Amino acid sequence: MSSECDLVFPSSKKGNNRCIELAGLDLWIIPRIDNVFVYSSEINIENFKNALGYTLTLWPLVTGRFLGVENDRYFIKMSDNGIPVTVIENTELKKWPLDDNVVVDINKNTLLPFIDGVQTMKLMATSNDEPLVRLQLTHIKESGEWVLGTSWAHLLGDAKSNLNFLSTLSRFYHHLEPIQPHPIFERRLWREDEADDSLLPFMKEIQHAKSAQEAFQSFFGNDETHEQLNLHFSYEELERLRELAGGNTVTRQDALTSYIILLLNTHCFKDNDEQRILRTNTAINFRGVSDAIAPANLVSNAVLVISSDVFDDPLSLSSIARTIRQSIIRTRDPQFLEPCVATVDKYLRRFVREKRMHNLGPFPNSITVNSNLRYDWAELVNLGSDNRCRFYTLWTGQYYLRVFRLNRDYHGAEVAFRIAKNIKDIFLSALEKDLTENFSNVRL
Repeated sequence: MSSECDLVFPSSKKGNNRCIELAGLDLWIIPRIDNVFVYSSEINIENFKNALGYTLTLWPLVTGRFLGVENDRYFIKMSDNGIPVTVIENTELKKWPLDDNVVVDINKNTLLPFIDGVQTMKLMATSNDEPLVRLQLTHIKESGEWVLGTSWAHLLGDAKSNLNFLSTLSRFYHHLEPIQPHPIFERRLWREDEADDSLLPFMKEIQHAKSAQEAFQSFFGNDETHEQLNLHFSYEELERLRELAGGNTVTRQDALTSYIILLLNTHCFKDNDEQRILRTNTAINFRGVSDAIAPANLVSNAVLVISSDVFDDPLSLSSIARTIRQSIIRTRDPQFLEPCVATVDKYLRRFVREKRMHNLGPFPNSITVNSNLRYDWAELVNLGSDNRCRFYTLWTGQYYLRVFRLNRDYHGAEVAFRIAKNIKDIFLSALEKDLTENFSNVRL
């Protein structure tokens, strides 16, 4: 086993030490986004570093350093620093050790050897010497596989921002031009008087914030009482559920979420008023709704988690799906969205001062949905691999649905969440029966 680490600098310096002031929405200082990509073909290290240099020229925010100043103002100074790239020659593994499940249980730590994590606790202390992105390439010598581990400070932006950066890197590696339009970094700064506290009941993660210590404890789950499930659905199964849930009036994601809730309510929580799922909390990307709020190519944290109304019938697939779709449509109305964004911005600034963090749940009678189904991570970051690369990420929580496209199947979906152990077999048995019957007995 051997390793070396180099700093890769922008091919042309474009940051010029310009400071980008962060909105309250960006003050996810401790969290980071860690992902892993596995390739069956060789990665040319020199080409990779050249592609990264070109990417950093277009993305000077990534080369910057996080700065805190007085009066609760925070900045990223675009200082054209180098990004650490670690290269490891692994002679111990025979092949990539994981199966094709996208979401890896964080308690098993199996991805961590492939990731050089951004040290976000240094950022919390407003250190100005910690890179905001770290990359690691691991060559598994015996199998010939290559593994790219990426670590991205969440204060740079959300998963969509991260994906756009990595997609640009992949396209430059292909010798292709990046997809237009180019990223923009200046964001709207929200005032407290634009907030509306009457909207807090729609924002469970904010309304029920935890101390940082409590948030860390809940993040790592409870192995004694809950277990992670990774469920796989084919494209045909997704389309069948969509047809049953409302056809063109809902999305595949609406139908999939509704079906998971229906299974839980029908087979696990039917006679349990305390646990029955009556609403969703959905992570909604609001880029492109209004340029005054967040343009489509903005690099930032442009996601809100918004609660739906209570389902009219929590034992009806179409009723659940219709309520979910209505809540998303409402959130994307600029008149509703603008005060929601301002309110979350206000409280995230307050949480930094008070050393609190948003609450990832679970919440009473609720399920949380954070979907990446629209994003093809493996294809967009394939680095020229002849076969679609495999994509992996960490963590899900109790009744916190994370949804991605399947590895090795472009059109299918994986849903991962942690379920109480005492109902796991009941849930899986009901799912298997429905799949066998092509959902013919699902209550519409």
